[in-house]
Amino acid sequence: MSKVLAGRYELLERIGEGGMSVVYKAKDKLLNRFVAIKILKPEFIGDHKFIDSFRRESQAAASLSHPNIVNIYDVGKEGNIHYIVMELIEGRALSDYIKEQGPMPYPKVIAISKQIAAALSFAHKNHIIHRDVKPHNIMMTPNGTAKITDFGIAKAVNAATIVDSTDGIIGSVHYFSPEQARGGYVDEKSDIYSLGIVMYEMLTGNVPFDGDNPVNIALMHINGEMTPPSSLVSGIPPALEHIVMKCTDKYPVNRYASADELIEALNNLEFIGSVVGNSVLMRQEQKPRTQGVIAETDYDDGGDYLEERPQRPKQQKKPSSSSRKKPVIITVIIAAVIVAALAVCYFMGVFGGKEIKAPDLSGMTVTEAMEKAAELDLKVKEGDPVVSEDVEAGLIVSQDPAAGDTVKTKSTITVFVSSGPGDGEVPDVMGYDEEDARSAIEAAGFECEVKEKSSDANAGEVIGQDPQGGAQAEKGSTVTIMVSDGSMARTTVPYLKGKTLSEAESALQGAGLSVGSVDYAWSDTYAEGEVMWQQYDADTKLDKNTPVNLQVSKGPKPTQPPTQTTETPSSEPTSESETVPSE
Repeated sequence: MSKVLAGRYELLERIGEGGMSVVYKAKDKLLNRFVAIKILKPEFIGDHKFIDSFRRESQAAASLSHPNIVNIYDVGKEGNIHYIVMELIEGRALSDYIKEQGPMPYPKVIAISKQIAAALSFAHKNHIIHRDVKPHNIMMTPNGTAKITDFGIAKAVNAATIVDSTDGIIGSVHYFSPEQARGGYVDEKSDIYSLGIVMYEMLTGNVPFDGDNPVNIALMHINGEMTPPSSLVSGIPPALEHIVMKCTDKYPVNRYASADELIEALNNLEFIGSVVGNSVLMRQEQKPRTQGVIAETDYDDGGDYLEERPQRPKQQKKPSSSSRKKPVIITVIIAAVIVAALAVCYFMGVFGGKEIKAPDLSGMTVTEAMEKAAELDLKVKEGDPVVSEDVEAGLIVSQDPAAGDTVKTKSTITVFVSSGPGDGEVPDVMGYDEEDARSAIEAAGFECEVKEKSSDANAGEVIGQDPQGGAQAEKGSTVTIMVSDGSMARTTVPYLKGKTLSEAESALQGAGLSVGSVDYAWSDTYAEGEVMWQQYDADTKLDKNTPVNLQVSKGPKPTQPPTQTTETPSSEPTSESETVPSE
């Protein structure tokens, strides 16, 4: 009998497996539709922090509704089974396409990249970062639509991605950003880096960094030089290669500021190709002229050159009125195309201006940078603020183009200004002792303030904090912890029965308690002076200084004195003349 989750999801067949989960095709009996259900592997269910993060991120991702994102319908738990119910995609993973086809035609690469970037843009605007963009997580439908999956679980997996084994997770190292490999701050630009690696793989059929050891691959992302795609595969437009290399720059500030900016660059590339033709994109040497006419060239979908068409002799005939108009129309069209191409090139800064070295604007304010740039006939534009623990807020962290790069006068340098150390996650220190709590808070980049509070907890134990653990707060700000002063700490009642009153009093004082009222009673069990009853049973937890009432034995109750019985003498003597009371 097949397994049914939540009384509605009937598991039909296994259709995939990753490093952390198994995917099943299932039928939603309530809505009568097929779905995909991703179930966490057993080795992850014991990590409660992982499960909590998994649930929060999956629920957040369920709010994303976009044509290029696999929809999440439900998140649930049944017993030890944690699962996500998702849209079932009829198609295959992009990784399968790359494995089968090898290098893909660059127009197709642009089309797929724009769809992925559109999905990331939508997610980023909803404050969700994927963190694991790779071909295995991109599904391709039969009509060519790209859909990203695994939104939400990537953040939960991220902390264990390199450390934990399992093939699927280790594979992600090939698409890590350098900051992920270092365990540093991750934001939207990390997703852009990973998408750049995916674009590289689509163009060349290979990832830029590979090896047997995942740690070595991670180090390559941090320190290794990436081979340009055109060195591996011919026919890649230099402008597209520039986009890929900018996406995969090792410094986040040098990448595209957002997925929207990347889409704009890809759109511009497509527009120029449609206006001026692939020859401008490819920047190949001009073909030799034949009889004063530029030789015609054809291009296939991938932009590769075909053989030149030989000039065919044409028979002369009397030009008609329509034939005389044709050259005029063609000339007008060509002129319009050239003007449009020149306009695009102008606005993209392809030509114009004197070449100089870009000045170093780091450490300056924007005003100071503008003044410095104006001296060199350059302009300054402020980009998105960046988080920096090293550069003071308000000062420039980096710039694009970088200092020393060749730029043209009248061009614009984009500067990225520090917004300070940014926010960090406040550690949860409830239950820690004061010293450990202070160390954890300071290690996370916050200041620690300690306040004492009366409590029944042990002295020095953290009983409260503000902000709460897990909250986001500006690094350098103060986290206040409330520490128990121990004044209301509870204690355990000792066993007092059989002790003398003085012994019981000493035992109670030793436990931080006191003797309450004392009652005396007869007892055949306890000797005189021994405690035979206590108000609270032994091992009961009480607040310190609580009085405990006792009952002390007076010893056995004394017997009644014997009573004399006088009998009327009988007429005849008996054998016993007096009655002896029974003992």
